[in-house]
Amino acid sequence: MSRLSEGRVVVVTGAGRGLGRAHALAFAEQGARVVVNDLGVGPDGAGASGGPAQEVVEEIRAAGGEAVAHGGDIATTEGAASLVATAVRTFGALHTLVNNAGFLRDRMLVNLDEDDWDAVMRVHLKGHFLPLKHAAAYWRAEAKAGREIAARVVNTSSGAGLLGSVGQGNYSAAKAGIVGLTLVAAAEMGRYGVQVNAIAPAARTRMTEGTFAEAMAAPGAPGAFDAMAPENVSPLVVWLGSAASEGVTGRVFEAEGGRITVMEGWRPGPGIDKGARWSPREAGEAALELLARAERVGVVYGSR
Repeated sequence: MSRLSEGRVVVVTGAGRGLGRAHALAFAEQGARVVVNDLGVGPDGAGASGGPAQEVVEEIRAAGGEAVAHGGDIATTEGAASLVATAVRTFGALHTLVNNAGFLRDRMLVNLDEDDWDAVMRVHLKGHFLPLKHAAAYWRAEAKAGREIAARVVNTSSGAGLLGSVGQGNYSAAKAGIVGLTLVAAAEMGRYGVQVNAIAPAARTRMTEGTFAEAMAAPGAPGAFDAMAPENVSPLVVWLGSAASEGVTGRVFEAEGGRITVMEGWRPGPGIDKGARWSPREAGEAALELLARAERVGVVYGSR
């Protein structure tokens, strides 16, 4: 049986550690040639080092795979363009883009500095948009030239982006924006043979193990299933990034441990149509009636 990613060229951003590293290794195990992007920054985005990306490349090569490191800043036009160019120049094509890079700067809203808002929006939301834009331009050119390559994009949202998370206004807003971007990209890029989906993972990474140490801890018993290992999320990402996922686009999946869930998103709930303009008091009474009939919406406390 052939491997799921045999012959495919895959780019993974933020692949030096955590989920990105797990994705890169999983794609390589399934036969992909991988571009490992990482700036090597700290959990809050400070500093930079080429070490983490190169270490993952060496792991892949040691296992008999093919990989190359990319240390560009994918939240810049130059960095995102060079990311796509590196894949095409090194391996001759680009089939799959996994947008994963990100970091946290958690604060309650009243204490959240503008710089911390901008930095998180930049790495998560702009850091998804720019690689997606440049990959899409490449795939559009390929489609116009008559070449079909079953292109795939896997974006990374979060439970915080789907339901909100106290103390993470910047992160939640960015991750919610990624869901919107995913839906638009799926609709716009389908004509070029590109499928775009998103995951909302829960796993042990530098972004979660400090804040949620108890929940993210590895099991103490030898041989017990490590539900929070980032490697648990990667099989779904590899499948979404492969030709085997034909027909699946514009969807969001939660992935945690051994559980995969299709998220259904916003949908119309109870409604009232008066057939005429409401007064403010009438509108309020109607809203309260509808809320009493609607499903209760919870809040997620903590990032994913």
